[in-house]
This record gives sequence, C-alpha cells and structure tokens, in this order.
Amino acid sequence: MHIAIASDHAGYQYKTLIVDFLSKQGHQVTDFGTDSSESCDYPDFIRPAAEALSRAEVDRAIVLGGSGNGEAIVANRVPGVRCALCFSEDTARWGRSHNDANCLAIGERTVDKDLCLRIVALWLETPFEGGRHARRVAKIDTGLKEEA
Repeated sequence: MHIAIASDHAGYQYKTLIVDFLSKQGHQVTDFGTDSSESCDYPDFIRPAAEALSRAEVDRAIVLGGSGNGEAIVANRVPGVRCALCFSEDTARWGRSHNDANCLAIGERTVDKDLCLRIVALWLETPFEGGRHARRVAKIDTGLKEEA
C-alpha cells in the first residue's frame, strides 16, 4: 500500500516511528514533512498529503499533531478525504469498518507509542463493511437525504 504521511512539530516523533513501522511492513511511504520538531504550521504539511490522497496518488494518508484535531480538520476539507481522529483501537476499527476512513489522524500527546502503532496496524488491516455504512458514506460527499 502507498501511504502519505505528514505531521507538525508536535507529531514529528510519532511520524518517524510510523514511517519506520510502515516501511518494515512493506508499505511505500511518501513523507510530506515536517522534518523536525521545530515549531511549524500544520496546514503546510497536512494539506499536501491530503491532496495527494484526493488525487489518488496514494492509497491512504496518516496525519499527526499534538491532538490530531487540527490535522483531521485540514484533511477533511479536501474533497474525497475521510479522516478519522483515532485515539483507541475501537475508534481505529470503526473509522475503517463504518466510515471507510482513508485518512487517519493521531495526536502524539493523546496516546502512547504502543497504542499509536496498534491504531495504525488496525486501521490498515480493517476492511470497510459496506452495507448500511456504504449508504451513509455516500451521503458524506453528496449531502443528500435518501428519498422517503
């Protein structure tokens, strides 16, 4: 799988951890930065990663920050991106199985390293369930209610 990854300074440590983890798993990783723990503005790095996902240049994206909130907001502004902010194994599993999340946001200040890697692994391996969830996901982009 080809995965885009990006972070701000507050997510940089986990970004490097995840890049190593993904590479060892055989995934191709495109790193959109940042390249240090020096203070920076997260949209400068998150938006290009989300745009690469939107253009189907990558299969999925992972974005990181202190809380992951701002990163998820930026990613979700890009058409076709469904970014789930995950902070537990359940939120990672449901983000994929129920929401077909193609982008994962994690806050380095909210989860420990071991949980972070478990979240990434679960998010990668969990399939989308489809069914009633597919109808709901389709409404994300169309914004239309089903005819009664």
